Amino acid sequence: MNSTKRLLRWASGIMLVLGIGHPTLLALVAWDDISGWVDRGIWAAVPLVLADEGAARTAEFLQNEVTFWAGPGSFAVPLILLGCLTWHLAGRGVAVPAAIGWGLAAWCAVGGVLLVPSPFFAGIVAGALIIVAARQKDRPRASARRRLDA
Repeated sequence: MNSTKRLLRWASGIMLVLGIGHPTLLALVAWDDISGWVDRGIWAAVPLVLADEGAARTAEFLQNEVTFWAGPGSFAVPLILLGCLTWHLAGRGVAVPAAIGWGLAAWCAVGGVLLVPSPFFAGIVAGALIIVAARQKDRPRASARRRLDA
C-alpha cells in the first residue's frame, strides 16, 4: 500500500470513528428523548414553530431541540459520508483535493475551540492527512514536468 493511500485511509478512519461515535454516544446519553420522538410521531420530533406563537419554550422543548441538533441534525452524517468517499477514492488511487483537508481542519479547529473538551481536534489530524496526501500526489507530476522542461 502506497503512502498516499495509507494517509487517506487513516483520515477516513478518523472521520468514520468521529461520525459514527457521535450519534452512538448521543443514543446512549439521550435515549429517552430519542424514544420520545416515536411516541410523538417522527414528523413532530422537532416542530419548526410552537403551537402557540406566544408560548414560552420549555426546558423539555429545548432539550428535544438539542438532542436533534446533536444527533440526526448534526454534521455526523456528512462526516460519515466524507469518510466513506475518502476511503473509496483512496482505494482507487485518487487523491482527495487539499482544499477538502483545509476545510475539514478549519471546521474542526473552530468546533474544538467552541466546544472544549471535544474530540473535534481529532478531525484536524484527518484534515492534515488529506492535505499531506494531496501534496504527495502532486509531487510526481511536478518532478515529471521538470524533467520534460530540461
